[in-house]
Amino acid sequence: MNTTTSEPEGGVPSDPPRRQMVIASETTTEIPVHLLFRDDSGPHVLPTGLRPAVISRRQGTGEQPRVTGRGTPPASAAKRPAPPVDPGLGERPGPVLPGWTGLVAGGCSLAGIGALLWGTGAVPGMVGRLLGVTPPPYQGIGIGVWCLLALGVVLALFGLGGLGLGRVGHAWVLTLCGDYRGTVRRTGLVWVSPLVLRQRIEVRLRHWRSEAMPVHDAEGTALRVTVLVVWRVEDTARAALGVRSHETYLAEQVEAVTARIFSQLPADGFGEAVPTLRDAESVGADLTRMLAAECAPAGIEIFTAQPTVVDYAPEVAGAMHRRKVAALDARHRDSVLTSVVDAVDDTVGRLTDRGLVDLDDYERKALVKDLTIAFYTGRTGAAEGQ
Repeated sequence: MNTTTSEPEGGVPSDPPRRQMVIASETTTEIPVHLLFRDDSGPHVLPTGLRPAVISRRQGTGEQPRVTGRGTPPASAAKRPAPPVDPGLGERPGPVLPGWTGLVAGGCSLAGIGALLWGTGAVPGMVGRLLGVTPPPYQGIGIGVWCLLALGVVLALFGLGGLGLGRVGHAWVLTLCGDYRGTVRRTGLVWVSPLVLRQRIEVRLRHWRSEAMPVHDAEGTALRVTVLVVWRVEDTARAALGVRSHETYLAEQVEAVTARIFSQLPADGFGEAVPTLRDAESVGADLTRMLAAECAPAGIEIFTAQPTVVDYAPEVAGAMHRRKVAALDARHRDSVLTSVVDAVDDTVGRLTDRGLVDLDDYERKALVKDLTIAFYTGRTGAAEGQ
């Protein structure tokens, strides 16, 4: 190819050519990457069966290429109301006394019983010998003494039977004949009426890690998701009496809410600037908000609910991995082609501005093609060598 052209006979020398954009104003909107540097025009099918990545001009930005998108993600599902809360069921303090009151009452009752038995002479002689005193002679036990002994036994059982040890991070839910009587959160030795039933509930901060749950994303791709939930019981009355088991309720709500959240977004964007399930902060915030609303009727407070593992199901993992690789390859080719196009444009423009070449349209296209092939081969070869 000649680098200069002769003037036509009898013609007038033309002015120095002005710099022109080489391929900035092409009318072709899409050029398949795998056909850009091929001489044949036959169809070419990608072995993966995916859509070929294509290059096109962005609106208003000249010749900058971009990878065409698949579309926008589906709209979020409409909000639905949370389960209703029983207004008559709420935590309130239960009747409780310091433990020393029960000890004093029980001790006094036992002392009174002992005094009655000693006075009637019903104390065995071995007890007197151990104490070093001689008990009075046995005179029989009348009906009045029996009543006093029965009252003392009842008081002793009532005083000592109500003693309990409150532990840090636990509470007692008190019920009597099926009716809620209150909650005791005090620690140490306390006295609670022995007539009420006590149900111990853990109220300290807890974390729960789910098993790998099967869910589907917005495109119907099967996923396996593991969620870590940090929670605690806020209302002991609702947790103990509002549901059969608040821990089972939490586990089932985590599974249901995870399925709802993950069905609204795709797992991966494959090179597109769209919201995906890989945004752990956004997905975790939505998961926490929705799970907190669902668990409030059961008296459960949700602090954070964060997906820790988001994997494809085994049956689709291989295909999605190949799709990821194809998207990364298309993105790499896109960036390489952008730099090649800019380099070709700058090279041809400098040659033309300095008068080193004077080309017609056919020769300019041939030069652009040769430079593009040379630059692209050099860039891809250097990338593979690294």
